[in-house]
Amino acid sequence: MTTVLVTGGAGYIGSHACKALAAAGYVPVTFDNLSTGHRSAVRWGPFEYGDLKDLPRLQEVIRTWRPAAVMHFAASAYVGESVADPASYWRNNVQGSATLLEAMRLSGIEALVFSSTCATYGNHDSLINEATPQRPCNPYGRTKLAVEWMIGDHVAAYALRAVCLRYFNAAGADPDGELGEDHDPEPHLIPRILMAAAGRLPAVEIFGTALPTPDGTPIRDYIHVSDLADAHVAALKYLSGAAGFHAFNLGTGRGTSVLAMIEAAEQVTRRTIPRLLKPQRPGDPVQLVADAGAARTVLGLRTSRSSPETLIATAWPWFSPDGDRASRM
Repeated sequence: MTTVLVTGGAGYIGSHACKALAAAGYVPVTFDNLSTGHRSAVRWGPFEYGDLKDLPRLQEVIRTWRPAAVMHFAASAYVGESVADPASYWRNNVQGSATLLEAMRLSGIEALVFSSTCATYGNHDSLINEATPQRPCNPYGRTKLAVEWMIGDHVAAYALRAVCLRYFNAAGADPDGELGEDHDPEPHLIPRILMAAAGRLPAVEIFGTALPTPDGTPIRDYIHVSDLADAHVAALKYLSGAAGFHAFNLGTGRGTSVLAMIEAAEQVTRRTIPRLLKPQRPGDPVQLVADAGAARTVLGLRTSRSSPETLIATAWPWFSPDGDRASRM
């Protein structure tokens, strides 16, 4: 079976991707320093501890497992944190990726699927396609765009084939109940909505209530994490016959406001969710919605699990008072 090195495979999206890889017949080898990931989430392949900036350790792991390709998830990924501490984001995201690319080049690994982000685009009023100008408005997005440029340069100069997947807002949890979202602290909207529903937070914050959107709150395109994971496997298969650099948006094409997502959660959980109104945060775009037509056509992207109701329904067991996510992670 084909071995794939998965950096950040103990994290939220990376662990779901490892499950999808194993189901497709691959052997995912997780490389993670567990700074935000969970060792207990590594269930579908071997685990190797290490930091992405440690070239000798990366080379040692590559020599041991001889992967045919790399899926690169390992990165710092919080907009607010990147605004407060940009130096760590440039160090972790850009330096770490540069070290990984060096290890791949020295080892002769020629296929890379990179976990990029819609944050590379910045603010846009209309649907965002892959030709939309990339004008990131926060350090997180700028570091991810810098990595995309670096990958493009390596594709042009060396024997590298790469797909950059610019996904919009990952959400939900494994429908089988084996994996979920577990960050500490938890910055993402849907988990915080459900934590407020479960009484684990006094209220869910709404950052921005007078924005130029229909209900005044920010709009995002939410895609189920398992739909994302399947798209990563499809991208890996696509690279087996495609040279060069390719970028695809992963989203649904539907925007959901913060207020609408809270209301959907109230319907699913049958609970009233308290709200705390706050000013818009620095670095937060007003609206991000994908045109994912290219991914649907080329990769066969499917988003059947990405409705707000399904996102909430799959994630709620991880946060409800009757849930016990600690025993499952």
